Amino acid sequence: MQLDFFPSRRLTLYLAKIFIARILAMLAVLVLVLMALDLLSNSGKILEVPGNGQSELLRYGALRVPQLIARFLPYSVLLATLISLVTLNQNSEVVAMKAAGLSAHQVLAPLLLTALVVSVLSFGFNERVVTRATATLKAWEANDFGKVPQDSGVRTNVYFTDGANVLTASTLTGKGDTALMEGVTFYRRSPEGMIVEQIDAASARFVNPGWRLDGITRFDVQSAETSTASSMVVGQNLTPAQIDLAKVDPDALAFWDLSSSIDAYEAAGRRTAELRAKWWHKLSGPLSAFLMPLLGAVAAFGLARSGQLFVRAVIGMAMGFAYFVVDNAALAMGSFGGYPPMLAAWAPFFLFLLIGETVLIRTEE
Repeated sequence: MQLDFFPSRRLTLYLAKIFIARILAMLAVLVLVLMALDLLSNSGKILEVPGNGQSELLRYGALRVPQLIARFLPYSVLLATLISLVTLNQNSEVVAMKAAGLSAHQVLAPLLLTALVVSVLSFGFNERVVTRATATLKAWEANDFGKVPQDSGVRTNVYFTDGANVLTASTLTGKGDTALMEGVTFYRRSPEGMIVEQIDAASARFVNPGWRLDGITRFDVQSAETSTASSMVVGQNLTPAQIDLAKVDPDALAFWDLSSSIDAYEAAGRRTAELRAKWWHKLSGPLSAFLMPLLGAVAAFGLARSGQLFVRAVIGMAMGFAYFVVDNAALAMGSFGGYPPMLAAWAPFFLFLLIGETVLIRTEE
């Protein structure tokens, strides 16, 4: 009886090789199909902008493909697990390995090791490629696929609070004292949260303290009267530092950059549950690929001639997709404070780790 966790070196390399080949094949199929569908839905928006052509379509594809790879890599690992294990089972290779004295864990060990390497590579790919592509693509989409100046810092549809009052702007450019808002609306609210006055302005600039609104139209809710003014100052408690922290996109920031943003939010007394949950998920998300061989292992064991191989594959697929559903639900709950951020990011991983291990042990018995 073998006491080593891994089978022989030759068998380990053989299983890892076929597993990697199927992961790459499934990932290529998913990305190509989804990229084609994505282009069909967005190519019209890109080409309707004057000056845009084939190069812009290729640019969109280059920015979108990394996002698709990051999102569907765990799915590819799951499908590759099922295809690999079903094939091994049908060819009686699993039976031969079991007859040689290998346990179910030893049969899966090369796949688990390969999936762990994929998880590490996925984390590095997300940090170095996906975050930058996401930031560039979101800035381009916010500008309706028009030309965006390099490092312009343009943000759209921003939203700030000044106590009970709300300040919104269609665009925000610049940082600190040079910040300029355009398409501004200021909602003055009562302590009970009711809007008592709406002030629309063409632009707003920081005048320390407060923000000077220019080109004003005021609407008083109680009297239903409209008036105009050249300028006025609002938001005396809203500082440029708060403006700079107003919109942090965790999908467009690397792990350590997001950590710095969370620290700045906490120092400013801002809510960080959503950012913290996304921060933890930058670790647990790529590691989900490690779970897929364990969840799909049910397809490897059991005699192929029993006629239940297809059912076992469906069960493995259902377990894998159930993980993604629970993971997304838990992350959403953590984003608005329903779960602690760390629990929201890691609870689905450890829950399905225990489920997969339990199913594997029961199958082996």
